[in-house]
Amino acid sequence: MRALMLGLLLAGAWLGAPRSTAALSVQEAILRATPAVVLITTEVGGEVTLNCGRGPITVSPAPFVETGTGWFVDGRGFVITNAHVVDPAYRLPPWVTHELKKKAIDQACVEPQLKARGLMRGNKPDVEEEMRRAATSLALANAKLEVQSQITVLLSSGTKLKAEVKKFSPPPRVDSTGQPAPDFGRDLALLRVPDGLYPAIGLSKRDPQIGDPVHILGFPGVLLAHELLNQSVRLEATATNGAVSGLQMDAKGQDLIQTDAAAAHGNSGGPAITNDSTLVGVMQFVSLSSSGALVQGYNFLIPAKDVAKFLQGTEVTTPGDSKFNPVWVAGIELLMAQRYKAAAAKLEEANTLVPNLAVVKRALAEAEEKVQHPPPQPFPWAWATLGVTLLSVGTYGGMWGKRWWKTRFRVTPTQVIAFIERGLNPVLLDVRTKAEFETSPLKLPGSIRLAPEEAERAPLNLEPEQMIVTYCTSPEEQQSERVTQVLRQRGFKNVRILRGGLGGWTNARLPVEGKSALPSIGLELYKNLSLGDIERRRFKQGDVIFKEGDDAHDEAYVIHAGTVEIRRNFDGTERVLNRIGEGLPLGEIGLFRKGPRSATAVAAEDVELLVIKDERLEWLVRNRPQLALELLKRLSNLVVATDQERAGAVR
Repeated sequence: MRALMLGLLLAGAWLGAPRSTAALSVQEAILRATPAVVLITTEVGGEVTLNCGRGPITVSPAPFVETGTGWFVDGRGFVITNAHVVDPAYRLPPWVTHELKKKAIDQACVEPQLKARGLMRGNKPDVEEEMRRAATSLALANAKLEVQSQITVLLSSGTKLKAEVKKFSPPPRVDSTGQPAPDFGRDLALLRVPDGLYPAIGLSKRDPQIGDPVHILGFPGVLLAHELLNQSVRLEATATNGAVSGLQMDAKGQDLIQTDAAAAHGNSGGPAITNDSTLVGVMQFVSLSSSGALVQGYNFLIPAKDVAKFLQGTEVTTPGDSKFNPVWVAGIELLMAQRYKAAAAKLEEANTLVPNLAVVKRALAEAEEKVQHPPPQPFPWAWATLGVTLLSVGTYGGMWGKRWWKTRFRVTPTQVIAFIERGLNPVLLDVRTKAEFETSPLKLPGSIRLAPEEAERAPLNLEPEQMIVTYCTSPEEQQSERVTQVLRQRGFKNVRILRGGLGGWTNARLPVEGKSALPSIGLELYKNLSLGDIERRRFKQGDVIFKEGDDAHDEAYVIHAGTVEIRRNFDGTERVLNRIGEGLPLGEIGLFRKGPRSATAVAAEDVELLVIKDERLEWLVRNRPQLALELLKRLSNLVVATDQERAGAVR
């Protein structure tokens, strides 16, 4: 029963628990976060005026472009990325202007000379390099640059937004001695795009532990520059999976999270989320071999707690807050639950809030396609289990309830003894039918006889609160149950039924009394016999029960009523050896000695015998020590009497 109840509770909990309480799958965690991930592009260009030896010339070299990844931390338009992604446009480091001037020298000085000689770039590298050195020494020092820079944020819808830096913590840098430079910062930048409604990613409040799952989202440069891939790779972030593999510190002693999730140039600034779709860290830098090649498995994140510190004092007070998020999450949950019609409605609402995000459009298309062409439904094992469990619980519950209702007033013999020991003094009522009462010589000690047919009117000088215990010998205590119901209707509130009746009492090895003067062996025999199912045989006065020398047929008897003469033939003359009455065994010697009857038994008056089979008698002897002792006493007395009789015959 307890197992069934447990099954019911588990099935109900599985079906009824809200989805948000369950652990997210990797797919769902990534889907929740992906809309908020954006491509960051930093572009620094301008016009360079320089003199290659033929007078000043102004050219516009190819701009310097840096790409990285960012993510909305606030749905109003605040984006987080690495400081080193936007640093070229924000602080314009000297190396950026130097690179632009070198490009301008190539464009204004080197390329015209190559063209004049009929050469293309790369035809004669040594000649080209000599031209570049000469032009650089001539034009670089006096070159003038008018900078034009911008930072843009590209959503997966294709919308490009200009961004401005609202807060900046410089990237890490060491000096020539290998020590942290004075401006060694946390490598974080907070960008602001035009006001609007955008997705957002919240920050994890849990400290990372080694082994925690990590999913890095971003735009790795190897994909952006891949000639075999469509330009759509610039719109939707990709994901790599791994785990927290270490907890480290940078050269300045700031915390870092090491992960084995793959990353590359272009992932910088991207969110690393855990399985609840919240940010565990911001991708900062990868590891390189001595040859400059990427070494995967050793990538490093800025912890979410440091992002929270960085945001202090800014307009972002509730990271992850966005009106888009709950609608999008609800749509994804419905899609995962295969409730496609409801999912399509929610996803359409999400698409209205922030139009045409790639992942939203794809999820919406999937939901609408499933509405039009529903997939085959798997067998509902959970519902089937719940149904079977409910049916089983109902069936067994009904059986248990019926059993409880039937036994609610029943008490065991040991409970009755406990009542007596506690001073409750229960009154024992013998409510056996007339036939049962007259055929059994036993009763419970101190019990009062109440004929069932007189239960409604017989006077009982008892208080209504007096404990009463009824007993009988009918199957399942049916007689006691009927009398108990009558007594309760008469106002006796504390009426109980003895479970097992008289047989249960004797089986518990509790004392009984004889209604008449039974011998002790008879009392023990009756205590251990079930009178309801035992065979009875009746003989008229003068009938021979068995003769001397007869086969015992594996049977002995108990004289239930009447008297039996034991006769034996001596030298052709039959003599009466003994007369035995109610409660005494008859014919047991033949069973013990496995031989024929040693004497003749004749009914001295009308007799009723109870038949005891050999195996039953043997079981009683082995398992009822008191009965075995009484039988030994009786056999001893018979031996002594026989010896005395023989001695008298000799004299």
